[in-house]
Amino acid sequence: MQESISAHAGHEHGHVDEDELKILGFWIFLVTDCLLFATFFSAYAVLHSHTNGGFTAKDFDIPGFIIETFVLLVSSFTSGLAVLQMHKGNKKGLIGWLIVTAALGAVFVALEINEFTSMALEGATLQKSAFLTSFFSLVGTHGCHVTFGIFWMAGLIVQLSKRGITTVTKRKISIISLYWHFLDAVWIFIFTVVYLMGVM
Repeated sequence: MQESISAHAGHEHGHVDEDELKILGFWIFLVTDCLLFATFFSAYAVLHSHTNGGFTAKDFDIPGFIIETFVLLVSSFTSGLAVLQMHKGNKKGLIGWLIVTAALGAVFVALEINEFTSMALEGATLQKSAFLTSFFSLVGTHGCHVTFGIFWMAGLIVQLSKRGITTVTKRKISIISLYWHFLDAVWIFIFTVVYLMGVM
């Protein structure tokens, strides 16, 4: 009996350690991602004036970028609502708000693709100037992260539908929520440094 209790305690301890390692791994991933975006921001800061006589930051469609910002900020709010529903044990509410969050993320990506397409049609392509190379690299990388987050969220919605709210799914939802808020924070920096400061 004593051996059985000890074995069960050891199993629980191992499970907790595994969860802690996964959370630690996620924080390490976020740190490396911060370094990645810091590199792109630095490159943009150095190259933003190298326009080769073409498209400049003053030519950006600021109203369009404001709409993108609004959509992404609202998605951050709905992500928070999803976490609240998770803590209440409301599986239906959790899945519903995750779907809304993923949908808003998809709208954001669609708006960004439309923005890139419009710029390309005007001749503002990746190869046109160092400024545009740094711009597309920075903003495009963020867009790829959002796209990845949408697919990640879709996978979690499927898991929740099959398994419900468990210790494992709770951890995963908490992590995707942190990831999504991180992307919102990065976008605020992009909007401020690239768009607002560019126009000013």
